[in-house]
Amino acid sequence: MTLSGLLRKTMLVASGCAALSACSDAPQTTASQQQIIVDRATLAVQDLFTGTTAQSRSQKLLAEAKAVMVCPSVLNMSFGIGGSGGRCVLLSRDARGSWSDPAFYRLGTASMGLQLGVQSTETILFIMSQRGIQAILDSQFKFDASASASFASIGSGLEDSTAGAHNTDIYAAQKNEGLYAGAALGGSKLTVDSGANRAYYNQTVGPEDIIVTMRVNNPSADPLRRALMSVAKLPVSSAATSRVSQAATAARTTATQDVVGNNPYPTTYDSTRPYSAQASSVQSQTLAPLKH
Repeated sequence: MTLSGLLRKTMLVASGCAALSACSDAPQTTASQQQIIVDRATLAVQDLFTGTTAQSRSQKLLAEAKAVMVCPSVLNMSFGIGGSGGRCVLLSRDARGSWSDPAFYRLGTASMGLQLGVQSTETILFIMSQRGIQAILDSQFKFDASASASFASIGSGLEDSTAGAHNTDIYAAQKNEGLYAGAALGGSKLTVDSGANRAYYNQTVGPEDIIVTMRVNNPSADPLRRALMSVAKLPVSSAATSRVSQAATAARTTATQDVVGNNPYPTTYDSTRPYSAQASSVQSQTLAPLKH
């Protein structure tokens, strides 16, 4: 390799690492910067569910999910030293089917790579259980065999796959250029972005304050919450469905939703105590990625 070629490759590696760092490590501490992430997440939700129906696998997952995490732009790189990074927002759903305001997280990983390239993908995590929420709330969650919650990567079979449908805590999917692809999250780690949460809500708050007790609110996140509401519908019993069909007003429909009881948090939740100490004891099993 010539000297100029070596210098050029070195610059590419440096540029890639710098860009990756900007996605996953560089602090972003103003409310306006966080609003950009929220706005992008809103657009990502709209894009991820474009062309789907109530019978689509993606909508069914969202309807049954207790929480979702949206990463509007995960930058995957491989410049000899590869990795991925991105900003994410976590929202939970209460018994009425309303979504919380977003809690900010960072997603990042580093690995050895052999290819030269950059790819940006939209990523969504469907969190299906209380255990899945607990795993993300209590510590830095890592997508590997030691994870305290089971997860599965959904590829091109997103609309028709049923593997692990009843025992998976977290489903992960990525969409790039209009197509769903297997979410390459092995080894990735989620960490709370405390600076972003503090900036967006103008006070020191943790994810529990935002998505569990829901004691803070930023009206600028309402478009994101509405975007999720427009897609996700709470599953209702046949009796509830009958009552809805007889309802003449939207108020009665809302009343029916009130009794669904989809809140994943203990009714006696104490925000001063660790979430894990108040959750039920469960066995953990890590699932292999779903087959495409």
